[in-house]
Amino acid sequence: MSTASATEVAPSDFIRDVVVNDLRTPNFPQIHTRFPPEPNGYLHIGHAKSICLNFGIAREFGGICNLRMDDTNPTKEESEYVESIRDDVNWLLRDWADDVLGLKGIGQEAEPFYASDYFDQIFEYALELISKEKAYVDDLSPEDTDRYRVAGQESPFRGRSADENRELFHQMHAGAFPDGTRTLRAKIDMQAPNVWLRDPILYRIRHAVHHRTGNRWCIYPMYDFAHCLSDYIEGITHSICTLEFEVHRPLYEWILENLNLPRRIPRQYEFARLNLTYTVLSKRKLMQLVDEGLVTGWDDPRMPTISGMRRSGVTPSALRTFAYNVGITKYDGVTDFAVLQHAIREELNKTALRRLAVLRPIKVVLTNYSEGQTEELTAVNNPEEPAAGTRPIKFSREIYIENDDFMENPPPKYFRLRPGGEVRLKYGYIIRCDEVIKDSAGEILELRCTADLESKSGGATANRKIKGTIHWVNVEGSIEAEVRLYDRLFTEPEPEATSDFKSSLNPHSLEIVQVRCEASLADARDDLRYQFERLGYFALDKESSPEHLIFNRTISLRDSWAKVAPQKRIGGAEQKRIGGSA
Repeated sequence: MSTASATEVAPSDFIRDVVVNDLRTPNFPQIHTRFPPEPNGYLHIGHAKSICLNFGIAREFGGICNLRMDDTNPTKEESEYVESIRDDVNWLLRDWADDVLGLKGIGQEAEPFYASDYFDQIFEYALELISKEKAYVDDLSPEDTDRYRVAGQESPFRGRSADENRELFHQMHAGAFPDGTRTLRAKIDMQAPNVWLRDPILYRIRHAVHHRTGNRWCIYPMYDFAHCLSDYIEGITHSICTLEFEVHRPLYEWILENLNLPRRIPRQYEFARLNLTYTVLSKRKLMQLVDEGLVTGWDDPRMPTISGMRRSGVTPSALRTFAYNVGITKYDGVTDFAVLQHAIREELNKTALRRLAVLRPIKVVLTNYSEGQTEELTAVNNPEEPAAGTRPIKFSREIYIENDDFMENPPPKYFRLRPGGEVRLKYGYIIRCDEVIKDSAGEILELRCTADLESKSGGATANRKIKGTIHWVNVEGSIEAEVRLYDRLFTEPEPEATSDFKSSLNPHSLEIVQVRCEASLADARDDLRYQFERLGYFALDKESSPEHLIFNRTISLRDSWAKVAPQKRIGGAEQKRIGGSA
């Protein structure tokens, strides 16, 4: 029975169909899934899809989902990545936590399980395979191992006895051999059509410090060996992974079926990973962007990492809405970046507080408004949410407007301010531009305008119709802030399809401007989101302080890339089929 919120419609897909059918049998009293990242980098939006699938299934069907670190490669894994993964998962599931079992501490933040906690058990399972003559110690070099596997040729060491293999394996464990000199391999079939069944490596020698176990081990299980056994040890029922592991499934099953395992063994199911236009999701390429200083770090708001999206101001619920509903299929495809942006805009439109800010200020002097006179106008905090109420904003003789809202020689159908033209100030008056004051270089110093003092918004005489409405900020009392205008990191829809993905980096993906904001933003909070009216959605950056406010643009109000040719629409999302069958 589903335990998801009554306000949500749970997705339907082939994996959930499997779960529904399994729950009809007595063999599955409870569904148990897991999300098992390797801590060798930061999580990205593709992982968000897997998190929402695995934890979502647990949430919908009253099951359990484990967060597990598959930490079997000490040379690439670090505690920094463990902490970032834990933070990202807890952030993404923040208001799901009470509904999802399997977190260590119900209603608390998730504490991960670790494959490294099972190293002793996995070592014993390896000894069992050796005793059954299902595994052997091999002396081939890594290069020869690959060459023999491709050729389907058996290793000359394949015929060692169980006793000799056991002794050599214990010596490997004791640190008797250098890295790369010996491996433990499964004895399956060197002629198998599936190359992953051609005596795959189960253990390799790595004299390296592990982030969790230190120097205790110098041999480490391979992912394929540790993964299925970790699933079994934790009681996982449905091991859900991405499509590239489909060819690994026969090995997953072979390992579990050739050990004496009394409990029900897990089953593996594969789904297509997320691919997103204007984005790279390869961990190696993301690390390259960080290492080469092409972004400011893993949490750069232009990065598709969960931490980067969090820093940009994307909310966990918006990201979940996208990831939870993007679709689970058996074919690879590309989801249009606009689908993600739609989910973000749709939520922020409902929840973000409206505020006034001017990115590139031009001063306007209202010549018929008395010097020293001020008044309070009433501004709406969120027209989508009446309960958000209103706030007072100061208005006086001198204001700032956007540089983009004035043109001396505008094109036809230009409805913003121009010499002799009129516009309405949001929440305020209609003004007419009478004079443009410039310096000796021809740069505009200020605009001198006349306000129609009978046209105040909301007033009894505010019925005069004007086509253009612009935003503004009062000069007196306004505050300065730094605004970081982030845009897509790549200019090509599929940057990984180019010969060098870095060649399509967007040189305009970040612009930093000093802006003027209404006074209320001095009290901006990092847990709130703001719509700078007519400009976009913004959030406080982690580097912001009361003395130096910094806002990141989460997303613009409209898609400035909308003229790019759309992809084929599939299943309610902009997607492009790139192979496989449904």
